[in-house]
Amino acid sequence: MSLRLVAIALLFAAGCASNTLSLRPEPRSFTWRDYEEVYDAWTRNADEFEFGRLSDVLNATATFQAWELRWAYVVRYAHDYSLSTDARTEMLRASLADAEQHHRFFVTLSGSNYRESDLTREDSAWRVLLVDERGGQTVPIEVEKVDPTAAERVYFPSISPFRHAFRMVFPAFRPDGSPTIPPDARFVLLRFTGARGAVDLRWDFGTRGASPD
Repeated sequence: MSLRLVAIALLFAAGCASNTLSLRPEPRSFTWRDYEEVYDAWTRNADEFEFGRLSDVLNATATFQAWELRWAYVVRYAHDYSLSTDARTEMLRASLADAEQHHRFFVTLSGSNYRESDLTREDSAWRVLLVDERGGQTVPIEVEKVDPTAAERVYFPSISPFRHAFRMVFPAFRPDGSPTIPPDARFVLLRFTGARGAVDLRWDFGTRGASPD
């Protein structure tokens, strides 16, 4: 069955969020009410981790816009904006096609020095890496500072006047063709690192909301 037909069928299907985090590109069954649960499942905050005094100088929240999150987002957005079936389907098709090539994160960040917490500045205090369980590191191919829209303020509630907001993009494949997140990966880290220390935001695959080891 084509992606278009799958999307049409499942966008209208009742369902609930799955019990596990998975990067597998499989059809999902969501209603618009499921978005908040899926958002929570794919969002990590530095407050969930203990790094001594580092919490005094950096707080990061990141939403991994994985296949599942994208699907739930389109269902919610299409409902809120009363999109036609064709428009919903095209939006989903484009988003899932992009997921095959890019790992996207929506990040909000605050720190003791507001200017140094701007990741787009040359004098930013922080470098960002995507780190796999084997220690392989991938740098972002795009970091865009965001002036959030009204819709983004609803769909990404970590947005605040006191926090920077960024769209961050990593390639799904390294130059040698190997995946930046292997299909059998148990977890992946989004690492913010610099002279003051490091914060790792971690997504475990296999159990929803799992805590770091």
